[in-house]
Formats: sequence, C-alpha cells, structure tokens
Amino acid sequence: MVIKSRVIDASGFERTLTRLAHEILERNKGAETIALVGIRTRGEYLAKRLAAKLQEIEKKELRVGFLDITLYRDDLRDNPSQPILKGTDIAFDVTDKNIILIDDVLYTGRTVRAALDELVDLGRPASIQLAVLVDRGHRELPIKADFVGKNIPTSIGEEVRVLITEVDGEDAVIVVERGAN
Repeated sequence: MVIKSRVIDASGFERTLTRLAHEILERNKGAETIALVGIRTRGEYLAKRLAAKLQEIEKKELRVGFLDITLYRDDLRDNPSQPILKGTDIAFDVTDKNIILIDDVLYTGRTVRAALDELVDLGRPASIQLAVLVDRGHRELPIKADFVGKNIPTSIGEEVRVLITEVDGEDAVIVVERGAN
C-alpha cells in the first residue's frame, strides 16, 4: 500500500473524537434523548468510543447499537459473491429517539442512504443526525453530515482509509491511491 499522506495520527484521532462528543452534546443539549448507532464495521467501533466519551462527560449510560447495511445496499446485484452478514444489533426501540448515526468516511452517500432505510424500517426516530470521522466529498446523493471530524478534499483516484486499533492495530486516517493494497 502506497500511503500518499497521513492526515490524522493517533493523538489527533483522540482529539477529533473528543471534539465530536462535545459537538453532539451541545447540539442535543445533553445526552438525555440520544442513542448512538454505528454502521458496521468501523462505525461500530467509533460509536463505542464516542459513547464512552459521552458517558464520561455526562455521567449517564447511553444506548448504543450497530447496523449491518449489507442487505440494504444498492450495489448487491453488481457483486455476484455471497455477502458477508455481521448482523444488526440494536437492543432498544429507535422510535422517538434522537439517533446519532456514526460512520467512518462519508463519500458518495450511498452507505448512509442504506443505513437510513434500515433505521426507519426499525421504527420512527424523532431525528437522525449523522456523525462521520471524515468527509471526503464526491457525493452522489444529497446527504450531508451534521458532525464532521475532518474534511479531506480528495480526487476520485484516491481512497481515504480510517485505521482503528480494534481492527487495524493503530488509530490513523490515511490517503492512498485507489486500488492500492
């Protein structure tokens, strides 16, 4: 893999999550009405970390769940292989909650659209707010994040990768050439 740039290092990653937690609390006037839902895979770990930060600040237990949007994707027919399902795990009713939907990178908007479809199939939230670690632009759908850790302008030939300790052994955000392993 050819790394073009390392945009966020481990300490910057931690600072970004802390800032996002404070922005979420400020916009929602505390944590009373919110629940966090991470989009698997990296959004799941980001949701857990944000929940820990929010709980530390507010001294209140938060509801956290995870979405597997695989069956809601609009590109399933383009991939002849059998999709790998990790399962949705939301052990609370989303109805009337202010859901903070969490993902690692916002790009075309198609992942978020799939997540929105699945969430509303589960109930009728009071609101759904989107928090992403990175917004790289190039939207194909009219979707905008409410909370953004970092905007990273990219070319179509680049890929933004969020590395997270639980999966990759380190916390970082890097930009690589598309197709690089």
